[in-house]
Amino acid sequence: MNSRYELHGELPSLDRPVLVVHLHGWIDASGAAAAAMAALDSACNTTTLATFDGDTFIDYRARRPTMELREGVNTRLVWNDIELKVGADSRGHPVLTLTGPEPDSQWRAFAGAVTQLALQLGVYQMVALGSYPFASPHTRPARLSSSSPSADVVGALPYLKNSVDVPAGMSAVLEHGLTEAGIASLGLWVQVPHYVSAMSYPAASSALLEGLREVTGLTIDAGALAGEATVQRQRIDVLGGHELREQSRGGVALRQHLGGQRERERVVGPLAQVQLLALDVRALEVLPATRLVDPVVREDDGPARLPGGRDSGRHTPSAADHARRCRRRTGLRQQDGCTYCQRCRHFR
Repeated sequence: MNSRYELHGELPSLDRPVLVVHLHGWIDASGAAAAAMAALDSACNTTTLATFDGDTFIDYRARRPTMELREGVNTRLVWNDIELKVGADSRGHPVLTLTGPEPDSQWRAFAGAVTQLALQLGVYQMVALGSYPFASPHTRPARLSSSSPSADVVGALPYLKNSVDVPAGMSAVLEHGLTEAGIASLGLWVQVPHYVSAMSYPAASSALLEGLREVTGLTIDAGALAGEATVQRQRIDVLGGHELREQSRGGVALRQHLGGQRERERVVGPLAQVQLLALDVRALEVLPATRLVDPVVREDDGPARLPGGRDSGRHTPSAADHARRCRRRTGLRQQDGCTYCQRCRHFR
C-alpha cells in the first residue's frame, strides 16, 4: 500500500488504456463535464481500482462527509473520495477514470501519485474534461477547445485554441506531470451558452463524449444525452417564443405612448439571448445580454437631455419627429447628422 493511495486488489494488466479525468471544484458550467463522466462510468461499467488518501489530500472542514441518519440511527458516513476506476468501452478497449473532488493540498504530490499509477498501468493518453460559459447560442452545436503542454498534441487537434491567463485547475497540473512522464495529455473543454450555465445542458456533455471519441478512439454510447439535449432545446425554444410574444406586446404599447411633448421613459434593452435565439440565430452573435438603459429626457426642438439634466451637446429633432423617422429601424443608423439608436431608445 502506497501512503498516498490504497489499491483495491492487484493492478490489472491493461493494453494501452486511456485515462479520462474530471475532478470537481473547478470550472464546470452546467455540470457538463460531470455528466459526461457519469455517462462514461456507466457505459464502461467501471469499478474502483484505487482510492487516494483523503486525510492527505482533502480538507474535510471544506468537504465534510455526509451523515446518513435513519430514525435517529447514524447508519454511515459518505466520504468525498478521489477514486481511480477501471472499465472498458463497447469494443473492449480499457478505460481508466479519475473522479472526485480536486485535492485541497499537496497538488504536486497528488500529480506524482497519479503519474506513478499511470506508468504502472501502461497509460498512453490522458484526457481531462471541462466546460465553461461562453456567449454562444443553444441553437448551434456546442464547440470544443483544447489545451496541452505539448504543441504537437494541440496542433493535431481540430478544436479551438485560446490564449488567456487564468487560474489553473488540478487537471492542468496533471497535464504537465503526465506529459513530462511521456504520456500524451490534453484538456478538452466545451462551451456552454452562458444563459443556461446554471442548469444542466446535455448537449455539451454529448459534445464532450464525441470529442473524446475523436481524440482517443473510444466508443461511448451517448444516445441518452443526445435525446435529453433535443428535449431541452425544444423547451428553450418554447420559452423564448413565449417571452418574445410578451415583449412584442410591450413594444406596441410603447409605440402608442411615444409622441408626447415631454416624456421620460425607461426602456429594457435588447431581449435576453434566450428570448432572441428562437427567433433569429444569426442575430444572436452580435446581441448583448439584457440590460437597463438609463432614462433620457427628450425635449421638442432641443438637445437631448441626459439623466440629471445634463446636455448631450448635440442638436436633435423633436421626439415625435425622431419616433416617426426611426422607430421602423433596427440597429444604429446615420440620418440628418444624428445617430439614432435601436428601437428609438435614445439618440446621440
